[in-house]
Amino acid sequence: MAHYSSSPVLLATLGAVVIWILHKILQQWQRQRRYKFPPMVPGLPIFGNSFQMPLTQIEQAPWAQSLARRYGEMFTLRLGTSNFIFLNSSRVVTDLMEKRAAKYSSRNPMPFVQDLMSGGKRIVLMGYTDQWRDVRKVMHSILNSRQMTQFAEYQDLESKQLLWDYLDRPELWYRANQRYANAVILSVVFGRRLLLDDENLEPLLKQAEEMVKHLQPGSTLVDTFPALSKLPTWMQWWRAKGLRLYEESKRVYGKEVGRVRNRMAKGDARPCFAIDFLKETEKTTMDEDQKLFALGSLVEAGSDTSRMTMSQLIAAAVLQPDWVQRAREHLDRVCGGVGDDAKRLPRFEDKPDLPFITAAVKEGFRWYPFGPIGVPHMMSQDDEYEGYKLPAGTMVTWNMHHLSRSSDEYKDPERFWPERFLNEDLNNPLKGHWAFGAGEFSEYQTQKKGNVVREMLTQ
Repeated sequence: MAHYSSSPVLLATLGAVVIWILHKILQQWQRQRRYKFPPMVPGLPIFGNSFQMPLTQIEQAPWAQSLARRYGEMFTLRLGTSNFIFLNSSRVVTDLMEKRAAKYSSRNPMPFVQDLMSGGKRIVLMGYTDQWRDVRKVMHSILNSRQMTQFAEYQDLESKQLLWDYLDRPELWYRANQRYANAVILSVVFGRRLLLDDENLEPLLKQAEEMVKHLQPGSTLVDTFPALSKLPTWMQWWRAKGLRLYEESKRVYGKEVGRVRNRMAKGDARPCFAIDFLKETEKTTMDEDQKLFALGSLVEAGSDTSRMTMSQLIAAAVLQPDWVQRAREHLDRVCGGVGDDAKRLPRFEDKPDLPFITAAVKEGFRWYPFGPIGVPHMMSQDDEYEGYKLPAGTMVTWNMHHLSRSSDEYKDPERFWPERFLNEDLNNPLKGHWAFGAGEFSEYQTQKKGNVVREMLTQ
């Protein structure tokens, strides 16, 4: 009986969802008549380009690059009920994402990734809300040059451990890169180390992997069609998975925060970001889950991207080894003497004397960026640009892989050539590439990851 009695409810609900989707499609059609978008990539009725966009990063990169070559500096995709504008030149990215950042820095509704999987608490996915401002205020009060200098010793220690891991177990070089990148971030954020076979490494890696996987446009149906979140909870088949991932994140990061609090109580905690953060947030009304995700987001943002850049530098050394000898000569000169091999390992204070190493790190960021496209931003206001009329709610992203491999952007872009960064912008970590996009925390994240990779390269 329950089955039959629930049928009218089910039909009514499905009908309401269909009407809602048709309403959104009508709105979109009206927008396209009222506004003028960059060239639209042909797609299917209702679904647009949702089934054309590859779900894996390795397939997305050449696909998005081919569209940029076909359509020029800007093109538009329709994914579900949202229009996505891809920016394919540094000129346009600078004009919109930086010079007009106030209009282009909001976040789109993501019922699965942000609401369910993150409980609305991952700062990288928040819009300009009071909650975002509260977390950002505390973080900015702590993330300063004093902290970066204070934590340099952690990076130095872990880079030496990396050398030992390479020598002792060379077949696990990839795992050693993972351990190193995560160990540096964990030392900075939570004040603790990781070993090569540490059982706590896998859960941390899984957190970053899940985020990257589910952030890809089109990866989840409800994030592509947010109207589906209006369904009754018992009809949301994705809900259980999202809540399970949320609880898993809380468990992983709660374990790390618990360790810090225990060491604080015993008086033997190593200096770390979490100590300062927990003390600062005692003065606020920030809830416990928000604290966990604020700290966990720093780990997610810093670990996998640093590991990827390190691995790309190794690949560049194998495939295009000509630059390695020059790097070696610079290190020998600074750490040894003219004509001599290095007598010591490099130190942070050697950085001003090692411009080629800094350039090689920046070239590593450019040569093979962390992902094919940037994390999409949502326009919070209508805007006009070079004849286009763009409505609020439009999604905007930068075509990161294409930008890194475009001959319009770089001379001989396939070549790993650190010399391209030996210019007046050498010491500005944000200039010359779009690996970190144009958004909040870019400067800190770039400095942190640059230091991590530089230590690995020089040791």
